[in-house]
Amino acid sequence: MDREWNDSQPIYCQLRDRVVAMILDGVLKEGDPLPSVRNVAAEYRVNPLTVLKGYQQLVDEGLVESKRGRGMFVNTGARNLLLKAERQRFLGEEWPRIRATIARLGLTATELLNGATHPTQHVSLGDAQAKPADSNPPKKER
Repeated sequence: MDREWNDSQPIYCQLRDRVVAMILDGVLKEGDPLPSVRNVAAEYRVNPLTVLKGYQQLVDEGLVESKRGRGMFVNTGARNLLLKAERQRFLGEEWPRIRATIARLGLTATELLNGATHPTQHVSLGDAQAKPADSNPPKKER
C-alpha cells in the first residue's frame, strides 16, 4: 500500500480504496486475511479507529468478513463483485468523459490503439509546427 495520504477524501476512505485495489489486482485473494488493524495503524501512522472504520466499510459492502478473534478476511466472490461495480462505474462516469474527449480530438480507433505504442507529435500552444514528443525544449537561463 502507498504510504502517502491526500487531502481529497478522508483517510479511512483512502484505506478502503487501497484494499479494494489490492483485491482487484490479486494481491489479496478470496479467503486471505487483511493486515491487522494494529499493524496498519502502526505502519501508516494513523489512528487504529481510522483503520477500523475503513475496514468496516468493506464489511458493510460484503467484501470482507470479520471472524471474531481471528481478524478480517476477503469474502468469496469479492473480486467479481468489485469488477462488476468498477465496470459499471467506469462506463457510467468515466467513459462518457473519455468518449467526449475522443470525439473532440477526432481520434480514430486505429490512433487510439496505436497511440500507446507509437510516440505522437505534440504541438505547443506557442508553436506553429509540431515537435517530436521526446525533444527537449531549450532551458531558460536566469
